[in-house]
Amino acid sequence: MKTERQKRFRLIADEVTPAVAAYLARRQYPLAKADLDDMVAEVLLVLWRRIDDVPIDGAVPWAIAVARNVRRNAVRKSTNAAITAAKLHSSGATPSAEEVVIGDDGVRQALLALSDDDRELLMLHFWDGLSASALATVVGVSENAAAVRLTRAQERFRRHIENTQVS
Repeated sequence: MKTERQKRFRLIADEVTPAVAAYLARRQYPLAKADLDDMVAEVLLVLWRRIDDVPIDGAVPWAIAVARNVRRNAVRKSTNAAITAAKLHSSGATPSAEEVVIGDDGVRQALLALSDDDRELLMLHFWDGLSASALATVVGVSENAAAVRLTRAQERFRRHIENTQVS
């Protein structure tokens, strides 16, 4: 017989897994595709351990925030391994998923000119469709602060686009 905790976990896991997998799949660079399942499983493990911390009406943004941290840890681990491997022999760089999908060179250059935080906010908002309140949960700030950060990131992006069109 399943406990209430197990039932709640199953419901939340069924709700968040597609969004978390999609988020991680689009941002898997520089990680290997084989790492995707491991990262999703790690998010679900955190979900299980912290099931009482998951907001009832905000499970997806909460899980994406966890996925963001899991991905950062995996990238950090991968980067350390890559540095060690690079010392042994050189290798070519693989473009990120965003670079492959974004065909407009001006847009790509504008995104690359942004800080990692600005680029992340814009991608979460426009690519993943997260609202300011969901962004607030992912980034760990108030809804107002998330909205301000998003607006400022959009303005910096616009300036970079305008600069590439003028040049």
